[in-house]
Amino acid sequence: MNSFPILDQKDTRSGFGAGLHELGKQNPNVVALCADLIGSLKMDAFKKDFPDRFFQVGIAEANMMGIAAGLTIGGKVPFTGTFANFSTGRVYDQIRQSIAYAGKNVKICASHAGLTLGEDGATHQILEDIGLMRMLPGMTVIVPCDYNQTKQATIAIGAHEGLVYLRFGRPKWPVFIPADMPFEIGKAQVLIEGSDVSIFACGHLVWKALQAAEELAKTGIKAEVINVHTIKPLDTKAVLSSVKKTGCVVTCEEHNKYGGLGDAIAQVLATTMPTPQEYVAVNDSFGESGTADQLLKKYGLDVPDIVQASQRVIKRK
Repeated sequence: MNSFPILDQKDTRSGFGAGLHELGKQNPNVVALCADLIGSLKMDAFKKDFPDRFFQVGIAEANMMGIAAGLTIGGKVPFTGTFANFSTGRVYDQIRQSIAYAGKNVKICASHAGLTLGEDGATHQILEDIGLMRMLPGMTVIVPCDYNQTKQATIAIGAHEGLVYLRFGRPKWPVFIPADMPFEIGKAQVLIEGSDVSIFACGHLVWKALQAAEELAKTGIKAEVINVHTIKPLDTKAVLSSVKKTGCVVTCEEHNKYGGLGDAIAQVLATTMPTPQEYVAVNDSFGESGTADQLLKKYGLDVPDIVQASQRVIKRK
């Protein structure tokens, strides 16, 4: 059934690094800033080939955001790079005041997001960042699902005028999106068509949703799987089109159940088409240390959890 076989196993942060390097070749105004995590953010190639456009700011994330905002005044397109926790929670004031309120063309690129950061534990596993960023006026929020899509998204935001939050991860993950599949900011992708339940997912959980759809098919349930790589602006047309067919919704995200993809879709449905919905997300808690797989299982973000949520919501129709 699954028309998206595994093409490779690569971390999404490497997709960011590859996309940034490609942008460096395409646009001489693209500059990169890093808070002492060049290797972790895979910014090595950009630094090597474009040293005059790379700025190592050290462990000074708030300063990095201020510098990035200032660089836009001279026509530069700054990409900041650090862990998601330090890209958002640590520097929210600087993003709000210097970037969002001022409307600066800064690309905030955040690795090691969600639970799959793993052994580094709760202090580094930010699960609130999508909510923090989508509440900022004018902020575009993108959560790509694999290496190929992260590379595509990185290149796309380079051509996009306006502030962007790009969220990706640490672990090696299945690569299943074809490198030539079109990527458009704000345009969701229907990966599997179905009629019984709409499964909306972002980031690492898109792959889990595809696997869940296979399991559901074995029981006669036809799940529609939609990759919502852009959380804001949300593709409301795609959401409503799918829900009109299926009549129920499951949302899947590596994030707190408050403020993320699930709430974005719930807001659309509540004001337009009230629909039964189940959340597959972290249930209002911090994370802990463990492997990515262990944590996804413990916090209810694995394939069986999506299957069970789908079965529950179908009964509520």
